[in-house]
Amino acid sequence: MLLEVNGIQQRYGDSEVLKDINLGVERGEVFVVIGPTGSGKTTLLRLIGLLDKPASGKIYFSGREVPDSEKARLELRRRMAVVFQKPAVFNASVYNNVAYGLKIRRIKGAGLRDKVINALETVGLSGYEKRNARTLSGGEAQRVALARAMVIEPELLLLDEPTANLDPVSTSNVENLLSQVIQKLDTTVIMSTHDMFQGQRLAHRMGVLMAGQMLQTGDPREIFSSPQDREVAEFVGMENILSGVIASNEEGMVTININGNVIEAISSLSPGEEVHACIRPEEIILTHAKEPTSARNTFPAVITRIVLFGPLARVEMDCGFPLVALITKRSAEEMALQTGTYIHASFKATGVHIITR
Repeated sequence: MLLEVNGIQQRYGDSEVLKDINLGVERGEVFVVIGPTGSGKTTLLRLIGLLDKPASGKIYFSGREVPDSEKARLELRRRMAVVFQKPAVFNASVYNNVAYGLKIRRIKGAGLRDKVINALETVGLSGYEKRNARTLSGGEAQRVALARAMVIEPELLLLDEPTANLDPVSTSNVENLLSQVIQKLDTTVIMSTHDMFQGQRLAHRMGVLMAGQMLQTGDPREIFSSPQDREVAEFVGMENILSGVIASNEEGMVTININGNVIEAISSLSPGEEVHACIRPEEIILTHAKEPTSARNTFPAVITRIVLFGPLARVEMDCGFPLVALITKRSAEEMALQTGTYIHASFKATGVHIITR
């Protein structure tokens, strides 16, 4: 294991920013920390990057505890690279910006030039060598920062919300670039982002950090489909979170009473347990008529609101309880859906994730 974080806490004055963080990241892994603004993501990355010291807890790098000695910490920092959300570039040429870390490591001549040219080619900035880095756009400056980080071939690359301050086009470009860089470097990456879908696209594993606590870690599929509590469920887009009580359990097939409505799901919980029944909006199928289906849950509903965004339509319904479906805009148009339309909403028992209250 390349990195271990044990019982890390951090305080600023009377404010506890991180609370008992435990984390392990394997060599070669891409671990993404997701969480809302102010959850402590930047603080955690600064501690891992040895830029700050924790109030308590220990950090291990390659199996050895990080020492207090500034000289020893500096040696470890040289095995890492950090890219912050606001790219810091020097008032110098793009070439000299990228070459900076190599010069510190006393790499010179053709070896230095070849590495810089290769890094600029990787980030799509060939021909920018003589440009002043301060004259670049935000997306281009972020590419310079990435090139400067990757050129030293770090054992650990830390990315702190690298697309947070970019427009949508630049965000897409930098995200594609990140994917290429991660594959090319074959290094360990820890990245923070408030964009859960970006994290899902890039991560091998993810951690959900909220209010200074690491609430859940796991592979992206697990985080998004099986959140461990309501806070995580809400953050990862589990829009349908219905409070109810287990009414029966027949060999693992449970019925859940939700204000007099009954939902079927898979669970080992016993009757009487208070639960949240969570259904992702993309799990819900809409039809005009009640049709034969393998879905065990079908409810008549009336559409209360439709919101279009990009190629998708978010359909809000009332079926005795509120329900939200996510379908393609084309499907919504073909079905002539609008506010007031009567519809049938269906979802499978296996599409219901249950969290105990």
